[in-house]
Amino acid sequence: MTSDKVRSIRILDTTLRDGEQTPGVSLTAEDKIEIAQQLSKLGVDIIEAGFPSSSEGERKIVKEIAKQGLTSKICALSRCTKKDIDAALECDVDIIHVFIPTSPVQMKYAVNMTPQQVLDSAVESIQYVKKHGVACEFSPMDATRTEKPFLKEICLAAQDAGMDSLNTPDTVGCMIPRTTYEFFKELKSYIKVPLSAHCHNDFGLAVANSLAAVEAGADQVHTAINGLGERAGNAALEEVVTTLHVVYGYKTNINTRLLYSTSRMVSSLSGVSVQVNKAIVGENAFAHESGIHTRGVTEQPLTFEPISPELVGRTRKLVAGKLAGTRGIQAELNEIGIHPTDAQLADIVKRVKELGDKGKMVTDADLIAITSAVMGQVVGEEKIVDLCDMAVVTGIKVIPTASVRLMLDGKEYVAAETGVGPVDAVLKAITKLTSNLKQIRLSEYRLEAITGGSNAVAEVVIKVEDENGRIVSARAAREDIVMASVEAMINGINKLLLKNSKQGNTK
Repeated sequence: MTSDKVRSIRILDTTLRDGEQTPGVSLTAEDKIEIAQQLSKLGVDIIEAGFPSSSEGERKIVKEIAKQGLTSKICALSRCTKKDIDAALECDVDIIHVFIPTSPVQMKYAVNMTPQQVLDSAVESIQYVKKHGVACEFSPMDATRTEKPFLKEICLAAQDAGMDSLNTPDTVGCMIPRTTYEFFKELKSYIKVPLSAHCHNDFGLAVANSLAAVEAGADQVHTAINGLGERAGNAALEEVVTTLHVVYGYKTNINTRLLYSTSRMVSSLSGVSVQVNKAIVGENAFAHESGIHTRGVTEQPLTFEPISPELVGRTRKLVAGKLAGTRGIQAELNEIGIHPTDAQLADIVKRVKELGDKGKMVTDADLIAITSAVMGQVVGEEKIVDLCDMAVVTGIKVIPTASVRLMLDGKEYVAAETGVGPVDAVLKAITKLTSNLKQIRLSEYRLEAITGGSNAVAEVVIKVEDENGRIVSARAAREDIVMASVEAMINGINKLLLKNSKQGNTK
């Protein structure tokens, strides 16, 4: 799709105007200035800062943004009325974007004007803006539902009146890429000023339609960060720009490495979360769980990533879950400096998959807790104490009771105890056996829920002490608190016995 001369596409960002019309979004003056400054750093060509005539506060904000000395040009929206244009002129903006409805339904029900009145108003407004020496972009609102003969008539009249660029909004997002392409191709045949596309996302096609407009000759695209805007929103800047750069080989002035940080800022200030699976800036956009995927991207990222995450200010994320592969979990652990043995890694992967099979999302914190527990275990022939089985009974009007069966130095021992709860009961039963046989007791117990929810992975950290005052700590991580407690206790006992054995202090 590229030619010898690489095309350059301008980006007009309307986050501060159309984006603020997102239901529930209300940005303060400070918020809008902060976003404007970030958009300028990002490399946006034109920032549509607001609609000055809508309120005195809005006029002041637009004027303040225009005074910031930003690299981006500042644009103000205006209806085709002298009052609106005067409010925009007062803000000292670089561009005034005038609009007026041109579709039959909007001319009748939105402004109650005849086609001739609409045309005359558009021409007079453009001339008024130009008379004041300000650039003018004109929008026949609802252009894609406007009757073709009238659309051509008003666009030609606007061109004769001196408009600097023509924006033809797909106001209710009813176009598809094929019809968008044909629409802009026809406009290109009789309009000589630059063409701009403003697509809404009512059918999820705003980005695709914007790209089709560019293919047909549009020179500029209206976008909003994170696709903010009325109803289903506008074309998402991050998706439009990245596709133009990577798929089409076109240029924009956008610094793509700032896309993610800009997305996060706008999400934070607007209060609108970005869906996790959103292209480019969603949290899962560069996350991999499936074993074949994680193996592929650790060997060669191109296998399952069309672009480098660093290109858009991201990093790759390998997710632990039931689909996770050994290679992916190993890579994730190695990245944070943890290097388990093959046997330990196999146990870690097994536990991760068990959690995933139960519907549990395994977070980074969960993975680290599981890994710490596994790597801290006494394994194989070094085990002196091992759990054979246990039973716990608890309930309303039932005293929590636990019985355990342990193997200690090849011999089997059984004990039962009651407690204030199931964990207390089972640890008392284990302590009862080990204190009689090896003089070991529990000296400290700590429970932490790694993540929220009723199925949170629980990390249990314990300390056990022998008769000589030697203390060791151990940990375990399970979604079952009782099992985590038992596993930590057994592991701690083994560590202490092993330590004593190596020092010749076993009894």
